[in-house]
Amino acid sequence: MKPVYMINGFLESGKTEFIVYTISQPYFATRGVTLLLVCEEGEVEYEEKLLRKTNTIMEVIDREEDFEPAHLLELDKKHKPERIIVEYNGMWNYKNMKLPRSWTIDQQITTIDASTFPNYFNNMKSLVAEMVRKSEMIIFNRCDNVKEELSGYKRNIKAINQRAEIIFEDAEGEINETLEEDLPYDINTPVIELRNPGYGIWYLDALDHLERYVGKKVQFVGMVLQPTNFPKGYFVPGRMAMTCCAEDMAFLGFACKYDGAEQLKPKQWVMVIAEVKKEYFADYNGEGPVLHAISVEPTKVPKEEVISFV
Repeated sequence: MKPVYMINGFLESGKTEFIVYTISQPYFATRGVTLLLVCEEGEVEYEEKLLRKTNTIMEVIDREEDFEPAHLLELDKKHKPERIIVEYNGMWNYKNMKLPRSWTIDQQITTIDASTFPNYFNNMKSLVAEMVRKSEMIIFNRCDNVKEELSGYKRNIKAINQRAEIIFEDAEGEINETLEEDLPYDINTPVIELRNPGYGIWYLDALDHLERYVGKKVQFVGMVLQPTNFPKGYFVPGRMAMTCCAEDMAFLGFACKYDGAEQLKPKQWVMVIAEVKKEYFADYNGEGPVLHAISVEPTKVPKEEVISFV
């Protein structure tokens, strides 16, 4: 069976840029001819120099009726490719697409211009659904001005294809963004319970998205840290974390206001229930997450004293 890499999406969604980047990579420099079928020509063009360098032959298919098994087999016989990349036309209904029996889709990727996604999704939902239904990866690019909408976009896609990997990109590259629905805990419960590795994810997410947690209550097991320069009535409950290897350890914790802070012992394990607030704190050199303890109770050492992000 001959592998086919299907890249679909609407015009100017970034299909050509993605294909150019892919065939330019050293890992794609495999033996044999790559047949590139271009079904939609946008503003970005394929340079002849790149095509020659990567042993890629491009054929343009302008009409949907020509994208059918007999014609595709003619191109196969003509060029004898080892693999086929298809830049599919976003206005052609993907449901009607047929390939020769000797071709098999090895990977399907959909590119989406995040700045125009609502228009297409609201007005051409059936076409969007057919594009993404069997895609393994959905790439939203040009996300710079719509970052607040990405959570909703992800829900739209997940409603159609729950298994797809969804990637968001802006002008700087991939956005390392933790969306609310990706969190391993429910932030809408009366008390957010932070278990391994939830505590570490919460800590990092609170640094980036403190607004999600202000006024909410959290519960976690932490070790007591009492910095010498802290004001009276404050301590830091937290966890040691290994972010990539045993040598890369850090204590993750926020300042916590607690009337009984002076009675706590360093490295004592406690169960903390606290409300999250945004306040000025000298050690932050500005505003940041400050916990206001509701209860701090001694507890046993957790089974895993060090949490890991690996």
